[in-house]
Amino acid sequence: MKAVVKIGGKQYLVAEKETLLVDLLPEGTKELTLDALLVIDGDKTTVGTPLVKGVAVKAKVVDEKVAGEKVRVIRYKSKKRVNTQTGHRQKYTKIEIASIK
Repeated sequence: MKAVVKIGGKQYLVAEKETLLVDLLPEGTKELTLDALLVIDGDKTTVGTPLVKGVAVKAKVVDEKVAGEKVRVIRYKSKKRVNTQTGHRQKYTKIEIASIK
């Protein structure tokens, strides 16, 4: 069974026992209960308006503040002696989908 859930303004297609990185959640969060927007169960697909009633997705936090890949930001202006480099690593929360009921 698969479901589409909304976390932090983004939609994710999830299945049971799957781990994924989502935007940083508030500190101290251990478990989440998410509402499903769409549920795929074999050949049957249920679309909610806006949510599917009676379906809840349970997830638990595996790790907090996981750093993503480094993004390089380069500013360069020719003939002006402007050449700067900075980097950024976005923080994520790693969650595992426990069940879809």
